[in-house]
Amino acid sequence: MSLRTRTRSVGLLVAGAVSLSSVLVAGAAGPATASASAECTGVRSLCLFEGADFTGEVLTLSTPNESGACVNVADHDWAGRVASVINTHTQPAALFANDDCVGDPFGVPGGGQIGDLGSFSPRSVWIAH
Repeated sequence: MSLRTRTRSVGLLVAGAVSLSSVLVAGAAGPATASASAECTGVRSLCLFEGADFTGEVLTLSTPNESGACVNVADHDWAGRVASVINTHTQPAALFANDDCVGDPFGVPGGGQIGDLGSFSPRSVWIAH
C-alpha cells in the first residue's frame, strides 16, 4: 500500500525575543514511508504530523532566533490537525493548547517523539534555536 504525504517547511526569522518578523514557507510532495525520520530530516526542527504514528501531511518548524520562538499553528492552517510530533533538536520543545504559547506546556524532549497526542490538540508550539 502506498501512502502519499505533503510536507511544508517553515523557517521562522525572529527580530528580538518575541517579535515575529517573517515566515518562510516551502512545500514539497512525496511518498510517505514507515520511517518517521524520512519525513523529518531537518536539523533542530520540530515536525508536526497530521496523522498518528508520523503519517499524513507534515509541518516542519525551525528558527534562527537564539532565544527560540512561539508559533501559532493556526497561522499555518494547522489548528486541530496535529496528531504526532518529532523533535530533532537537542533542546526540548513545548506544545500548548492555547495561542501564543500560553498555559501549561506539553513537553517534547530533545531528540524525542510522540506517536499519538490523543485528545490533546496544540494551538501553538515553542521551538528552540
